[in-house]
Amino acid sequence: MSGGSVEVSVVLPAYNEEATIENTVETTLDTLESFLPSNTFEVIVAEDGCDDRTPEIADRMAAEDERVRHFHSDERLGRGGALNAAFEAAHGDTLVYFDTDLATDMKHLEELVESIRSGDYDVATGSRWMPGEEASRPAKRDVASRGFNGLTRLFLGSEMRDHQCGFKAFDRAALFDLLADVEDEHWFWDTEVLVRAQRRGYDVKEFAVDWTPKGDTKVDLVRDVFGMGSQILRCWWEFAVQPRATRRVSMAVGVLLTVVAVALMTVYLPVERVLAEMSSANPLLVGAAAVVYVLSWPLRGARYRDILEELGYTESLGFLTGAVFVSQTGNLVFPARAGDAVRAYVVKARRGIPYPTGFASLAVERVFDLLTITVMAGTVLLGLTISGEAAQLVEAVTGAKEGEAARMAVAVAGGVGAAAIAAVVAIVASARSDRNLVRGVVQYVSTDSYADYVAGIVEQFVGDVQTVANDREAFFRVGASSLAIWSLDVVTALLVLVAFPSVSLAPVTLVTVGFFAVSVGNLAKVLPLSPGGVGLYEAAFTVFVWGLTPIGWEIAVGAAILDHAVKNVVTLVGGVGSMFSLNVSLTTAVEEGTDVAANSDPASLDD
Repeated sequence: MSGGSVEVSVVLPAYNEEATIENTVETTLDTLESFLPSNTFEVIVAEDGCDDRTPEIADRMAAEDERVRHFHSDERLGRGGALNAAFEAAHGDTLVYFDTDLATDMKHLEELVESIRSGDYDVATGSRWMPGEEASRPAKRDVASRGFNGLTRLFLGSEMRDHQCGFKAFDRAALFDLLADVEDEHWFWDTEVLVRAQRRGYDVKEFAVDWTPKGDTKVDLVRDVFGMGSQILRCWWEFAVQPRATRRVSMAVGVLLTVVAVALMTVYLPVERVLAEMSSANPLLVGAAAVVYVLSWPLRGARYRDILEELGYTESLGFLTGAVFVSQTGNLVFPARAGDAVRAYVVKARRGIPYPTGFASLAVERVFDLLTITVMAGTVLLGLTISGEAAQLVEAVTGAKEGEAARMAVAVAGGVGAAAIAAVVAIVASARSDRNLVRGVVQYVSTDSYADYVAGIVEQFVGDVQTVANDREAFFRVGASSLAIWSLDVVTALLVLVAFPSVSLAPVTLVTVGFFAVSVGNLAKVLPLSPGGVGLYEAAFTVFVWGLTPIGWEIAVGAAILDHAVKNVVTLVGGVGSMFSLNVSLTTAVEEGTDVAANSDPASLDD
């Protein structure tokens, strides 16, 4: 059949549908023929990497009837990806798709097609939630559907009642205009197309359909809870936040959060007492703390050098230490950890290291940081549990009774410690194995195509670490330098703490509490809520020093502020010096780095 005579293209997304696909195609052909001339439509089986007899059946039907076409994919594209590919290959100006289980009564197909073919609407969709529809749903599916549609209307401003009904039609020009911006290629595809159509001002028709669920519900933990929820948040950020989140606004918000945090401290804390305690700190010990912290920076540069060498690039220790200084200064000045992207810009602009390598090396460094901090916190927490001191902490923080606090402490300690050890073992094991361990674990939780998407993201992240982990010597070298870096960070805090005259703790208690407070404080800084994590670090540090020791909260707060101030001053001094030495503008580096990170096309980043 000539593509030029086709007006309507119906796409049937199919994955392992050998039991139903033949009946679905025949029913579709018969229904279309009841209201359209026989030579004006086509039915495309968009077979998405099936591993059953669906491809064989689709090939046979296409050979027997020229109105049937088979679009095959060797790999899983996901629901949206399969539809995108099939629509691009379609000949019609009216593009239709519906689920192959024929849950929607086919008596509605004519209204769906003619709504677009007539030119009255650009998009048409069936709805199971409009007055006049008939649908019987299992409770789990009913609750999930209502919740999802409610959240979509609330966060994305949609007027549709049912976004996920698999019964839709589009004007070809309108659909491809929308697909230029649609990012999801899985189950959220339907929703994103409808939401963007409304925002673009296209005419969208939603009409009631009779719908009967076929087979078991496909509510899926990874897809529906994490996948779909994250996609709603992604679109909400793009529509509501991103247009307003200019560099100036971001800086203003970060500064405002810091000011608010300081203001709240003045309201709820007697600042005079805290300042009085800080003024009594021994300046020699505070100075010694600054010297110790300075010593950690060449180690940061050496670690970064080792990571880059594993990725195929060799640079001098001085240059890389300066690059780390500049990027960490960016994190102090700008919110949302914008300084992280500075590193990639600096090594690209000054040494020609491609952006993908810059971002990958930064990812490796961040993973080792998080693993080291978590292992430190988990190890100390296990030690506190064994000694019985963890119960004291839990009781101080939660108000739980002694026995209950002990049980909670053991549970938390075991969980954190086990998670830290499991993370290290999993990364090393995955690096040493030919098996795809990450994908296997994710798919153990979910076999849905969205699980493939989630697994891909995790694999990309873990793959960066595996690059280093594949070289046993490099892995342990980077791990050892990470441990040394964060140990010096802890020693800095301990020197600041003992600089307060009234602090008198046994060495074991001092070291244990110091390691745990600094570890948790740095984990809190991971949240990009304020420049440099100001306020987050202090709060976490104070809670644990105050909760685990007889030290008063005034001293704990003062020590936290002074410790963080020492580290930030060293970072700023080193960062400013490095900017002059490397001839780098921090503002330009942040803007260029974040622009590249936001628009990272791997094919273009090497330019």
